[in-house]
Amino acid sequence: MLRIAKPMNYIPVTPSIQQRAQMRAPQCIPLVMEPESKFYSNSILVLDFQSLYPSIVIAYNYCYSTCLGNMENLGKCEDFKFGCTSLCVPPDLLHQLRHDITISPNGIAFVKASVRKGVLPRMLEEILNTRIMVKQSMKDYKHDKGLTRMLDARQLGLKLIANVTFGYTAANFSGRMPCVEVGDSIVHKARETLERAIKLVNSTKKWGARVVYGDTDSMFVLLKGATKEQSFKIGQEIAEAVTATNPKPVKLKFEKVYLPCVLQTKKRYVGYMYETLDQKDPVFDAKGIETVRRDACPAVGKILERSIKLLFETRDISQIKQYVQRQCMKLLEGKASMQDLIFAKEYRGSFAYRPGACVPALELTRKMVAYDRRSEPRVGERVPYVIVYGTPGVPLIQLVRRPIDVLQDHNLRLNATYYITKQIMPPLNRIFSLIGVDVFSWYDELPRIQKVCSTARNELDSRKGTISQYFTTLHCPVCDELTQHGICCKCRSQPQHVAVILNQEIRELEYRQDQLVKLCKNCTGCRDQQIQCVSLNCPVLFKLSRVSRELSKAPYLRQLLDQF
Repeated sequence: MLRIAKPMNYIPVTPSIQQRAQMRAPQCIPLVMEPESKFYSNSILVLDFQSLYPSIVIAYNYCYSTCLGNMENLGKCEDFKFGCTSLCVPPDLLHQLRHDITISPNGIAFVKASVRKGVLPRMLEEILNTRIMVKQSMKDYKHDKGLTRMLDARQLGLKLIANVTFGYTAANFSGRMPCVEVGDSIVHKARETLERAIKLVNSTKKWGARVVYGDTDSMFVLLKGATKEQSFKIGQEIAEAVTATNPKPVKLKFEKVYLPCVLQTKKRYVGYMYETLDQKDPVFDAKGIETVRRDACPAVGKILERSIKLLFETRDISQIKQYVQRQCMKLLEGKASMQDLIFAKEYRGSFAYRPGACVPALELTRKMVAYDRRSEPRVGERVPYVIVYGTPGVPLIQLVRRPIDVLQDHNLRLNATYYITKQIMPPLNRIFSLIGVDVFSWYDELPRIQKVCSTARNELDSRKGTISQYFTTLHCPVCDELTQHGICCKCRSQPQHVAVILNQEIRELEYRQDQLVKLCKNCTGCRDQQIQCVSLNCPVLFKLSRVSRELSKAPYLRQLLDQF
Protein backbone atom coordinates (compact mmCIF):
# COMPACT_ATOMS: atom_id res chain seq x y z
CA MET A 1 0.00 0.00 0.00
CA LEU A 2 2.83 2.41 0.83
CA ARG A 3 4.56 1.68 -2.49
CA ILE A 4 1.39 2.72 -4.32
CA ALA A 5 0.70 5.71 -2.06
CA LYS A 6 4.14 7.34 -2.33
CA PRO A 7 4.06 8.16 -6.08
CA MET A 8 0.60 9.69 -5.48
CA ASN A 9 2.11 12.04 -2.81
CA TYR A 10 0.10 10.49 0.04
CA ILE A 11 1.44 10.27 3.60
CA PRO A 12 -0.03 7.46 5.73
CA VAL A 13 -1.64 8.35 9.04
CA THR A 14 0.19 7.08 12.12
CA PRO A 15 -2.32 7.16 15.00
CA SER A 16 -1.21 6.68 18.58
CA ILE A 17 -2.68 4.11 20.96
CA GLN A 18 -4.77 6.86 22.59
CA GLN A 19 -6.15 7.97 19.21
CA ARG A 20 -7.11 4.41 18.30
CA ALA A 21 -8.84 4.00 21.65
CA GLN A 22 -10.88 7.20 21.12
CA MET A 23 -12.15 6.10 17.70
CA ARG A 24 -15.79 4.98 17.78
CA ALA A 25 -16.55 1.28 17.62
CA PRO A 26 -17.74 -0.40 14.38
CA GLN A 27 -21.52 -0.50 14.04
CA CYS A 28 -22.10 -2.90 11.14
CA ILE A 29 -21.90 -6.70 11.22
CA PRO A 30 -22.03 -9.20 8.33
CA LEU A 31 -25.31 -10.93 7.50
CA VAL A 32 -25.35 -14.41 9.06
CA MET A 33 -28.83 -15.93 8.84
CA GLU A 34 -30.09 -18.63 11.18
CA PRO A 35 -30.66 -21.64 8.89
CA GLU A 36 -33.86 -23.65 8.71
CA SER A 37 -32.37 -26.57 10.61
CA LYS A 38 -33.51 -29.89 9.17
CA PHE A 39 -32.68 -32.74 6.80
CA TYR A 40 -33.09 -31.73 3.16
CA SER A 41 -33.69 -34.53 0.66
CA ASN A 42 -34.00 -31.96 -2.17
CA SER A 43 -31.15 -30.13 -3.88
CA ILE A 44 -29.40 -27.32 -2.03
CA LEU A 45 -27.44 -24.90 -4.24
CA VAL A 46 -24.40 -23.19 -2.71
CA LEU A 47 -23.51 -19.84 -4.29
CA ASP A 48 -20.61 -17.71 -3.13
CA PHE A 49 -19.47 -14.17 -3.98
CA GLN A 50 -15.94 -14.29 -5.32
CA SER A 51 -13.65 -12.19 -3.05
CA LEU A 52 -16.62 -10.10 -1.91
CA TYR A 53 -14.87 -7.54 0.33
CA PRO A 54 -12.00 -6.76 -2.11
CA SER A 55 -14.55 -6.59 -4.95
CA ILE A 56 -16.67 -4.09 -2.97
CA VAL A 57 -13.60 -1.89 -2.40
CA ILE A 58 -12.75 -1.89 -6.12
CA ALA A 59 -16.32 -1.52 -7.42
CA TYR A 60 -17.33 1.39 -5.19
CA ASN A 61 -13.87 3.02 -4.81
CA TYR A 62 -13.81 2.74 -1.02
CA CYS A 63 -10.52 4.04 0.40
CA TYR A 64 -8.99 6.39 2.96
CA SER A 65 -8.14 8.80 0.14
CA THR A 66 -11.66 8.89 -1.36
CA CYS A 67 -13.75 9.12 1.83
CA LEU A 68 -15.48 12.44 2.57
CA GLY A 69 -16.88 11.37 5.94
CA ASN A 70 -20.39 10.98 7.30
CA MET A 71 -23.21 12.78 5.49
CA GLU A 72 -24.28 14.42 8.76
CA ASN A 73 -20.97 16.33 8.94
CA LEU A 74 -20.72 17.39 5.29
CA GLY A 75 -21.34 21.04 4.49
CA LYS A 76 -20.01 22.25 7.81
CA CYS A 77 -17.01 24.58 7.90
CA GLU A 78 -15.47 22.96 10.97
CA ASP A 79 -13.41 19.81 11.47
CA PHE A 80 -15.22 16.61 12.32
CA LYS A 81 -14.15 13.20 13.60
CA PHE A 82 -12.82 10.89 10.91
CA GLY A 83 -11.35 7.54 11.96
CA CYS A 84 -8.51 8.20 14.41
CA THR A 85 -8.05 11.79 13.22
CA SER A 86 -10.22 14.66 11.95
CA LEU A 87 -11.31 15.90 8.52
CA CYS A 88 -12.71 19.10 7.01
CA VAL A 89 -14.47 19.23 3.61
CA PRO A 90 -15.05 22.81 2.34
CA PRO A 91 -18.67 23.51 1.19
CA ASP A 92 -17.53 24.83 -2.24
CA LEU A 93 -15.55 21.62 -2.90
CA LEU A 94 -18.55 19.57 -1.89
CA HIS A 95 -20.73 21.56 -4.31
CA GLN A 96 -18.33 20.83 -7.18
CA LEU A 97 -18.38 17.09 -6.42
CA ARG A 98 -22.13 16.82 -5.90
CA HIS A 99 -22.63 14.65 -9.03
CA ASP A 100 -19.55 12.43 -8.42
CA ILE A 101 -20.32 11.11 -4.94
CA THR A 102 -21.52 7.66 -3.90
CA ILE A 103 -23.16 7.11 -0.53
CA SER A 104 -22.62 3.84 1.31
CA PRO A 105 -25.63 2.25 3.09
CA ASN A 106 -24.40 3.55 6.47
CA GLY A 107 -24.27 7.17 5.25
CA ILE A 108 -20.57 7.58 4.41
CA ALA A 109 -19.73 9.60 1.26
CA PHE A 110 -17.00 8.58 -1.19
CA VAL A 111 -15.90 10.18 -4.46
CA LYS A 112 -16.13 8.14 -7.65
CA ALA A 113 -13.12 6.69 -9.44
CA SER A 114 -13.55 9.33 -12.18
CA VAL A 115 -12.53 12.00 -9.64
CA ARG A 116 -9.84 10.13 -7.75
CA LYS A 117 -9.03 6.44 -7.76
CA GLY A 118 -8.26 5.20 -4.26
CA VAL A 119 -5.06 3.56 -3.08
CA LEU A 120 -6.81 0.43 -1.79
CA PRO A 121 -8.69 -0.25 -5.07
CA ARG A 122 -5.44 0.13 -7.03
CA MET A 123 -3.62 -2.24 -4.69
CA LEU A 124 -6.39 -4.85 -4.71
CA GLU A 125 -6.68 -4.77 -8.49
CA GLU A 126 -2.97 -5.50 -8.78
CA ILE A 127 -3.18 -8.32 -6.24
CA LEU A 128 -6.24 -9.96 -7.83
CA ASN A 129 -4.84 -9.62 -11.37
CA THR A 130 -1.58 -11.17 -10.20
CA ARG A 131 -3.53 -14.02 -8.65
CA ILE A 132 -5.35 -14.64 -11.93
CA MET A 133 -1.99 -14.71 -13.71
CA VAL A 134 -0.56 -17.20 -11.19
CA LYS A 135 -3.63 -19.46 -11.50
CA GLN A 136 -3.26 -19.39 -15.29
CA SER A 137 0.38 -20.41 -14.90
CA MET A 138 -0.76 -23.36 -12.78
CA LYS A 139 -2.84 -24.61 -15.71
CA ASP A 140 0.08 -24.17 -18.14
CA TYR A 141 2.55 -26.06 -15.92
CA LYS A 142 0.24 -28.65 -14.33
CA HIS A 143 2.62 -31.44 -15.43
CA ASP A 144 5.27 -30.10 -13.01
CA LYS A 145 3.95 -31.00 -9.54
CA GLY A 146 6.64 -29.13 -7.59
CA LEU A 147 6.06 -25.90 -9.51
CA THR A 148 2.29 -26.35 -9.24
CA ARG A 149 2.49 -26.64 -5.46
CA MET A 150 4.62 -23.49 -5.25
CA LEU A 151 2.25 -21.53 -7.51
CA ASP A 152 -0.74 -22.75 -5.53
CA ALA A 153 0.83 -21.46 -2.33
CA ARG A 154 1.47 -18.09 -4.01
CA GLN A 155 -2.10 -17.67 -5.27
CA LEU A 156 -3.43 -18.62 -1.83
CA GLY A 157 -1.15 -16.01 -0.23
CA LEU A 158 -2.39 -13.36 -2.67
CA LYS A 159 -5.99 -14.32 -1.90
CA LEU A 160 -5.41 -14.00 1.84
CA ILE A 161 -3.69 -10.61 1.47
CA ALA A 162 -6.66 -9.33 -0.54
CA ASN A 163 -9.17 -10.65 1.98
CA VAL A 164 -7.45 -9.17 5.04
CA THR A 165 -7.38 -5.66 3.54
CA PHE A 166 -10.80 -5.10 5.08
CA GLY A 167 -9.41 -6.21 8.45
CA TYR A 168 -6.62 -3.67 8.07
CA THR A 169 -9.18 -0.85 7.82
CA ALA A 170 -11.37 -2.16 10.66
CA ALA A 171 -8.87 -3.45 13.28
CA ASN A 172 -9.44 -0.67 15.81
CA PHE A 173 -7.62 -2.40 18.70
CA SER A 174 -4.41 -3.77 17.20
CA GLY A 175 -4.50 -2.21 13.73
CA ARG A 176 -1.84 -0.04 12.11
CA MET A 177 -4.16 2.46 10.40
CA PRO A 178 -7.83 1.75 11.28
CA CYS A 179 -10.65 3.86 9.89
CA VAL A 180 -14.08 2.85 11.11
CA GLU A 181 -15.87 4.76 8.32
CA VAL A 182 -14.15 2.72 5.59
CA GLY A 183 -14.48 -0.60 7.44
CA ASP A 184 -18.18 -0.09 8.23
CA SER A 185 -18.91 0.94 4.63
CA ILE A 186 -17.34 -2.25 3.25
CA VAL A 187 -19.30 -4.49 5.64
CA HIS A 188 -22.60 -2.67 5.15
CA LYS A 189 -22.30 -2.67 1.34
CA ALA A 190 -21.46 -6.39 1.37
CA ARG A 191 -24.48 -7.04 3.58
CA GLU A 192 -26.71 -5.02 1.24
CA THR A 193 -25.32 -6.93 -1.77
CA LEU A 194 -26.14 -10.29 -0.18
CA GLU A 195 -29.60 -9.13 0.89
CA ARG A 196 -30.32 -7.94 -2.67
CA ALA A 197 -29.23 -11.32 -4.05
CA ILE A 198 -31.46 -13.19 -1.57
CA LYS A 199 -34.44 -10.98 -2.46
CA LEU A 200 -33.87 -11.57 -6.19
CA VAL A 201 -33.74 -15.37 -5.74
CA ASN A 202 -36.87 -15.49 -3.58
CA SER A 203 -38.88 -13.20 -5.88
CA THR A 204 -38.09 -14.94 -9.20
CA LYS A 205 -40.91 -17.46 -9.65
CA LYS A 206 -39.53 -19.31 -12.66
CA TRP A 207 -36.71 -20.76 -10.55
CA GLY A 208 -38.99 -21.95 -7.74
CA ALA A 209 -36.10 -21.38 -5.34
CA ARG A 210 -35.92 -20.25 -1.73
CA VAL A 211 -32.88 -19.15 0.28
CA VAL A 212 -32.67 -21.19 3.51
CA TYR A 213 -29.30 -19.93 4.79
CA GLY A 214 -26.95 -17.02 4.16
CA ASP A 215 -23.52 -16.35 5.65
CA THR A 216 -21.47 -13.18 4.96
CA ASP A 217 -20.80 -13.81 1.26
CA SER A 218 -22.63 -17.07 0.47
CA MET A 219 -26.19 -18.35 0.30
CA PHE A 220 -27.83 -21.77 0.32
CA VAL A 221 -30.80 -22.09 -2.07
CA LEU A 222 -33.41 -24.84 -1.79
CA LEU A 223 -34.88 -26.28 -5.01
CA LYS A 224 -37.84 -28.54 -4.33
CA GLY A 225 -38.28 -31.46 -6.71
CA ALA A 226 -35.41 -30.46 -9.02
CA THR A 227 -33.08 -33.09 -10.49
CA LYS A 228 -29.33 -32.76 -10.43
CA GLU A 229 -29.28 -31.52 -14.05
CA GLN A 230 -31.97 -28.93 -13.35
CA SER A 231 -30.14 -27.81 -10.20
CA PHE A 232 -26.94 -27.06 -12.10
CA LYS A 233 -28.86 -25.18 -14.81
CA ILE A 234 -30.81 -23.04 -12.31
CA GLY A 235 -27.71 -22.44 -10.20
CA GLN A 236 -25.86 -21.06 -13.22
CA GLU A 237 -28.82 -18.83 -14.09
CA ILE A 238 -28.97 -17.45 -10.53
CA ALA A 239 -25.24 -16.69 -10.56
CA GLU A 240 -25.46 -14.85 -13.89
CA ALA A 241 -28.58 -12.88 -12.88
CA VAL A 242 -27.11 -11.70 -9.57
CA THR A 243 -23.74 -10.85 -11.16
CA ALA A 244 -25.56 -8.69 -13.76
CA THR A 245 -27.17 -6.56 -11.03
CA ASN A 246 -23.80 -5.64 -9.46
CA PRO A 247 -20.91 -3.52 -10.80
CA LYS A 248 -17.69 -5.20 -11.82
CA PRO A 249 -15.78 -7.01 -10.36
CA VAL A 250 -18.51 -8.17 -7.88
CA LYS A 251 -19.33 -11.68 -9.08
CA LEU A 252 -21.54 -14.44 -7.70
CA LYS A 253 -20.08 -17.87 -8.34
CA PHE A 254 -22.09 -21.11 -8.43
CA GLU A 255 -20.00 -23.51 -6.35
CA LYS A 256 -21.76 -26.83 -5.75
CA VAL A 257 -24.95 -28.79 -5.15
CA TYR A 258 -25.72 -30.65 -1.94
CA LEU A 259 -27.99 -33.66 -2.49
CA PRO A 260 -29.00 -34.56 0.22
CA CYS A 261 -27.97 -32.19 3.01
CA VAL A 262 -28.37 -31.45 6.72
CA LEU A 263 -28.28 -27.85 7.97
CA GLN A 264 -27.65 -27.99 11.71
CA THR A 265 -26.96 -24.43 12.89
CA LYS A 266 -24.95 -21.42 11.72
CA LYS A 267 -21.66 -22.53 10.14
CA ARG A 268 -22.51 -26.21 10.79
CA TYR A 269 -23.75 -28.30 7.89
CA VAL A 270 -23.02 -31.53 6.04
CA GLY A 271 -24.06 -33.02 2.72
CA TYR A 272 -23.20 -35.04 -0.36
CA MET A 273 -21.46 -32.58 -2.69
CA TYR A 274 -21.58 -32.45 -6.50
CA GLU A 275 -19.24 -29.86 -8.05
CA THR A 276 -19.79 -30.69 -11.73
CA LEU A 277 -22.66 -32.10 -13.73
CA ASP A 278 -20.51 -35.01 -14.92
CA GLN A 279 -19.63 -36.08 -11.37
CA LYS A 280 -21.27 -39.45 -10.65
CA ASP A 281 -20.15 -40.22 -7.12
CA PRO A 282 -20.79 -37.51 -4.50
CA VAL A 283 -18.17 -36.29 -2.03
CA PHE A 284 -18.91 -36.18 1.70
CA ASP A 285 -18.50 -32.52 2.65
CA ALA A 286 -18.87 -31.27 6.24
CA LYS A 287 -18.28 -27.91 7.89
CA GLY A 288 -18.15 -27.21 11.62
CA ILE A 289 -19.33 -30.61 12.88
CA GLU A 290 -17.34 -33.25 14.77
CA THR A 291 -16.19 -35.08 11.63
CA VAL A 292 -13.85 -32.17 10.85
CA ARG A 293 -13.12 -30.89 14.36
CA ARG A 294 -10.10 -31.85 16.48
CA ASP A 295 -11.56 -31.33 19.95
CA ALA A 296 -13.08 -34.84 20.11
CA CYS A 297 -11.57 -38.31 19.87
CA PRO A 298 -11.39 -39.99 16.41
CA ALA A 299 -14.14 -42.48 17.29
CA VAL A 300 -16.71 -39.66 17.49
CA GLY A 301 -15.94 -38.43 13.98
CA LYS A 302 -15.86 -41.93 12.48
CA ILE A 303 -19.18 -43.03 14.01
CA LEU A 304 -20.87 -39.73 13.14
CA GLU A 305 -19.62 -39.77 9.55
CA ARG A 306 -20.68 -43.39 8.99
CA SER A 307 -24.13 -42.71 10.50
CA ILE A 308 -24.68 -39.66 8.29
CA LYS A 309 -23.61 -41.60 5.19
CA LEU A 310 -26.09 -44.36 6.07
CA LEU A 311 -28.79 -41.71 6.44
CA PHE A 312 -27.97 -40.17 3.04
CA GLU A 313 -27.66 -43.49 1.20
CA THR A 314 -30.35 -45.68 2.76
CA ARG A 315 -32.77 -43.30 4.58
CA ASP A 316 -33.24 -46.30 6.91
CA ILE A 317 -33.09 -45.36 10.61
CA SER A 318 -33.09 -49.02 11.67
CA GLN A 319 -29.73 -49.61 9.93
CA ILE A 320 -28.25 -46.55 11.62
CA LYS A 321 -29.58 -47.75 14.99
CA GLN A 322 -28.02 -51.20 14.53
CA TYR A 323 -24.67 -49.66 13.55
CA VAL A 324 -24.59 -47.26 16.52
CA GLN A 325 -25.60 -50.00 18.96
CA ARG A 326 -22.86 -52.30 17.59
CA GLN A 327 -20.26 -49.61 18.15
CA CYS A 328 -21.56 -48.97 21.68
CA MET A 329 -21.38 -52.69 22.50
CA LYS A 330 -17.79 -52.81 21.24
CA LEU A 331 -16.97 -50.03 23.68
CA LEU A 332 -18.83 -51.64 26.58
CA GLU A 333 -17.14 -55.00 25.95
CA GLY A 334 -13.68 -53.41 25.68
CA LYS A 335 -13.19 -54.46 22.04
CA ALA A 336 -12.76 -50.94 20.61
CA SER A 337 -9.27 -49.72 19.73
CA MET A 338 -7.83 -47.29 22.25
CA GLN A 339 -6.25 -45.39 19.37
CA ASP A 340 -9.72 -44.12 18.38
CA LEU A 341 -10.50 -43.01 21.94
CA ILE A 342 -7.53 -40.71 22.57
CA PHE A 343 -8.15 -37.00 23.08
CA ALA A 344 -5.39 -34.51 22.23
CA LYS A 345 -5.70 -31.01 23.69
CA GLU A 346 -3.27 -28.14 23.36
CA TYR A 347 -1.01 -27.24 26.29
CA ARG A 348 -0.80 -23.47 26.74
CA GLY A 349 1.93 -23.31 29.39
CA SER A 350 1.82 -23.65 33.18
CA PHE A 351 1.23 -19.91 33.71
CA ALA A 352 -1.50 -19.53 31.07
CA TYR A 353 -4.24 -21.15 33.16
CA ARG A 354 -6.20 -19.54 35.95
CA PRO A 355 -5.69 -21.00 39.46
CA GLY A 356 -7.67 -24.18 40.06
CA ALA A 357 -8.37 -24.79 36.36
CA CYS A 358 -9.53 -28.36 35.60
CA VAL A 359 -7.75 -28.89 32.30
CA PRO A 360 -6.63 -32.44 31.34
CA ALA A 361 -3.46 -31.24 29.59
CA LEU A 362 -2.45 -29.24 32.68
CA GLU A 363 -3.30 -32.08 35.08
CA LEU A 364 -1.21 -34.61 33.16
CA THR A 365 1.66 -32.14 32.84
CA ARG A 366 1.74 -31.66 36.61
CA LYS A 367 2.00 -35.43 37.10
CA MET A 368 4.74 -35.75 34.49
CA VAL A 369 6.73 -32.81 35.89
CA ALA A 370 6.48 -34.24 39.42
CA TYR A 371 8.16 -37.38 38.09
CA ASP A 372 10.58 -35.72 35.64
CA ARG A 373 10.92 -31.94 35.19
CA ARG A 374 12.21 -32.41 31.65
CA SER A 375 9.00 -34.08 30.49
CA GLU A 376 6.94 -30.86 30.35
CA PRO A 377 5.36 -30.42 26.89
CA ARG A 378 6.16 -27.40 24.75
CA VAL A 379 3.66 -24.55 24.61
CA GLY A 380 1.23 -25.35 21.78
CA GLU A 381 1.99 -29.08 21.84
CA ARG A 382 -1.00 -31.42 21.99
CA VAL A 383 -1.13 -33.67 25.04
CA PRO A 384 -2.87 -37.05 24.49
CA TYR A 385 -5.09 -38.54 27.22
CA VAL A 386 -7.95 -40.99 27.81
CA ILE A 387 -10.71 -41.29 30.42
CA VAL A 388 -10.78 -44.40 32.64
CA TYR A 389 -13.23 -45.88 35.13
CA GLY A 390 -13.03 -44.83 38.76
CA THR A 391 -14.96 -45.14 41.98
CA PRO A 392 -18.40 -43.42 41.99
CA GLY A 393 -18.33 -39.73 42.87
CA VAL A 394 -14.74 -39.13 41.76
CA PRO A 395 -14.36 -35.88 39.72
CA LEU A 396 -13.81 -36.44 36.01
CA ILE A 397 -10.45 -34.65 36.07
CA GLN A 398 -9.10 -37.41 38.32
CA LEU A 399 -10.01 -40.06 35.73
CA VAL A 400 -7.64 -38.60 33.13
CA ARG A 401 -4.71 -40.85 32.24
CA ARG A 402 -1.95 -40.95 29.67
CA PRO A 403 -2.55 -43.63 26.99
CA ILE A 404 0.83 -45.22 27.75
CA ASP A 405 -0.21 -45.66 31.41
CA VAL A 406 -3.37 -47.52 30.37
CA LEU A 407 -1.39 -49.72 28.00
CA GLN A 408 1.04 -50.71 30.73
CA ASP A 409 -1.50 -51.16 33.54
CA HIS A 410 -4.09 -53.84 32.69
CA ASN A 411 -6.13 -52.89 35.75
CA LEU A 412 -7.16 -49.58 34.15
CA ARG A 413 -10.21 -49.76 31.88
CA LEU A 414 -11.47 -47.12 29.47
CA ASN A 415 -14.63 -45.42 30.67
CA ALA A 416 -17.04 -46.65 27.99
CA THR A 417 -20.04 -45.00 29.69
CA TYR A 418 -18.40 -41.58 29.51
CA TYR A 419 -17.35 -41.99 25.88
CA ILE A 420 -20.84 -43.08 24.82
CA THR A 421 -23.01 -40.69 26.85
CA LYS A 422 -20.80 -37.59 26.75
CA GLN A 423 -18.88 -37.85 23.48
CA ILE A 424 -20.59 -40.08 20.90
CA MET A 425 -24.31 -39.63 21.58
CA PRO A 426 -24.57 -35.78 21.79
CA PRO A 427 -23.25 -35.11 18.22
CA LEU A 428 -25.46 -37.89 16.86
CA ASN A 429 -28.45 -36.46 18.70
CA ARG A 430 -27.81 -32.98 17.29
CA ILE A 431 -28.09 -34.39 13.77
CA PHE A 432 -30.84 -36.99 14.15
CA SER A 433 -33.07 -34.92 16.43
CA LEU A 434 -33.74 -32.81 13.32
CA ILE A 435 -35.69 -35.77 11.90
CA GLY A 436 -37.39 -36.65 15.19
CA VAL A 437 -35.11 -39.50 16.34
CA ASP A 438 -34.08 -39.91 19.99
CA VAL A 439 -30.56 -41.35 19.79
CA PHE A 440 -30.18 -41.67 23.57
CA SER A 441 -33.00 -44.23 23.63
CA TRP A 442 -30.85 -46.50 21.45
CA TYR A 443 -28.24 -46.62 24.19
CA ASP A 444 -30.88 -47.14 26.90
CA GLU A 445 -32.03 -50.30 25.11
CA LEU A 446 -28.60 -51.93 25.34
CA PRO A 447 -27.89 -54.53 28.09
CA ARG A 448 -25.80 -53.23 30.97
CA ILE A 449 -23.78 -56.41 31.59
CA GLN A 450 -20.06 -55.90 31.09
CA LYS A 451 -17.63 -58.74 30.64
CA VAL A 452 -14.87 -58.18 33.18
CA CYS A 453 -12.54 -61.09 33.87
CA SER A 454 -10.35 -61.12 36.96
CA THR A 455 -6.78 -62.31 37.13
CA ALA A 456 -5.80 -65.23 39.31
CA ARG A 457 -6.65 -64.67 42.98
CA ASN A 458 -3.17 -65.63 44.21
CA GLU A 459 -1.74 -62.69 42.24
CA LEU A 460 -4.24 -60.33 43.83
CA ASP A 461 -3.35 -61.37 47.36
CA SER A 462 0.20 -60.07 47.00
CA ARG A 463 -0.72 -56.50 46.06
CA LYS A 464 -3.56 -54.06 46.38
CA GLY A 465 -5.76 -53.81 43.28
CA THR A 466 -8.75 -51.93 41.97
CA ILE A 467 -12.32 -53.01 42.48
CA SER A 468 -12.56 -54.21 38.86
CA GLN A 469 -10.04 -56.98 39.65
CA TYR A 470 -12.51 -58.71 41.96
CA PHE A 471 -15.30 -59.00 39.39
CA THR A 472 -15.61 -62.30 37.57
CA THR A 473 -17.40 -62.69 34.29
CA LEU A 474 -21.09 -63.58 34.27
CA HIS A 475 -20.76 -65.16 30.83
CA CYS A 476 -19.76 -68.69 29.91
CA PRO A 477 -16.42 -68.50 28.01
CA VAL A 478 -17.62 -71.26 25.63
CA CYS A 479 -21.19 -70.37 24.60
CA ASP A 480 -21.42 -66.81 26.01
CA GLU A 481 -24.56 -67.59 28.01
CA LEU A 482 -25.18 -66.01 31.41
CA THR A 483 -24.03 -68.15 34.31
CA GLN A 484 -22.86 -67.90 37.92
CA HIS A 485 -20.58 -70.96 37.80
CA GLY A 486 -17.83 -70.13 35.32
CA ILE A 487 -18.98 -72.66 32.71
CA CYS A 488 -22.73 -73.10 32.21
CA CYS A 489 -24.51 -76.39 32.95
CA LYS A 490 -25.14 -77.06 29.27
CA CYS A 491 -21.42 -76.92 28.40
CA ARG A 492 -20.47 -78.95 31.48
CA SER A 493 -22.22 -81.90 29.90
CA GLN A 494 -19.74 -81.70 26.97
CA PRO A 495 -16.28 -81.64 28.61
CA GLN A 496 -14.40 -82.53 25.41
CA HIS A 497 -16.05 -79.66 23.52
CA VAL A 498 -15.16 -77.26 26.35
CA ALA A 499 -11.52 -78.38 26.36
CA VAL A 500 -11.19 -77.93 22.58
CA ILE A 501 -12.80 -74.48 22.54
CA LEU A 502 -10.83 -73.07 25.49
CA ASN A 503 -7.49 -74.50 24.33
CA GLN A 504 -8.08 -73.16 20.84
CA GLU A 505 -8.89 -69.68 22.22
CA ILE A 506 -5.68 -69.63 24.28
CA ARG A 507 -3.57 -70.83 21.32
CA GLU A 508 -5.05 -68.18 19.00
CA LEU A 509 -4.29 -65.42 21.51
CA GLU A 510 -0.73 -66.67 21.98
CA TYR A 511 -0.24 -66.91 18.18
CA ARG A 512 -1.55 -63.36 17.64
CA GLN A 513 0.71 -62.06 20.41
CA ASP A 514 3.71 -63.80 18.88
CA GLN A 515 3.02 -62.32 15.42
CA LEU A 516 2.57 -58.81 16.81
CA VAL A 517 5.79 -59.08 18.85
CA LYS A 518 7.64 -60.08 15.66
CA LEU A 519 6.27 -56.97 13.95
CA CYS A 520 7.48 -54.79 16.80
CA LYS A 521 10.94 -56.34 16.73
CA ASN A 522 11.23 -55.83 12.97
CA CYS A 523 10.15 -52.21 13.36
CA THR A 524 12.68 -51.44 16.09
CA GLY A 525 15.43 -53.45 14.37
CA CYS A 526 16.17 -55.45 17.52
CA ARG A 527 15.62 -59.19 16.98
CA ASP A 528 16.99 -60.45 20.29
CA GLN A 529 14.80 -58.51 22.72
CA GLN A 530 11.67 -56.43 22.42
CA ILE A 531 12.03 -52.68 22.99
CA GLN A 532 9.11 -50.98 24.73
CA CYS A 533 7.26 -48.98 22.06
CA VAL A 534 5.79 -45.56 22.96
CA SER A 535 4.51 -44.43 19.54
CA LEU A 536 0.81 -43.62 19.91
CA ASN A 537 0.49 -43.45 16.11
CA CYS A 538 1.33 -47.15 15.73
CA PRO A 539 -1.80 -49.39 15.54
CA VAL A 540 0.30 -52.48 16.37
CA LEU A 541 0.99 -51.08 19.85
CA PHE A 542 -2.72 -51.00 20.68
CA LYS A 543 -3.42 -54.41 19.10
CA LEU A 544 -0.61 -55.93 21.17
CA SER A 545 -1.97 -54.33 24.34
CA ARG A 546 -5.46 -55.68 23.65
CA VAL A 547 -4.15 -59.21 23.02
CA SER A 548 -2.08 -59.03 26.21
CA ARG A 549 -5.17 -58.01 28.17
CA GLU A 550 -7.10 -60.97 26.74
CA LEU A 551 -4.19 -63.28 27.52
CA SER A 552 -4.25 -62.10 31.13
CA LYS A 553 -7.38 -64.25 31.60
CA ALA A 554 -5.59 -67.37 30.32
CA PRO A 555 -4.80 -68.57 33.90
CA TYR A 556 -8.51 -68.28 34.68
CA LEU A 557 -9.42 -70.34 31.59
CA ARG A 558 -6.80 -72.97 32.45
CA GLN A 559 -8.22 -73.12 35.97
CA LEU A 560 -11.63 -73.89 34.46
CA LEU A 561 -10.04 -76.60 32.31
CA ASP A 562 -8.48 -78.24 35.37
CA GLN A 563 -11.96 -78.72 36.82
CA PHE A 564 -12.79 -81.32 34.14
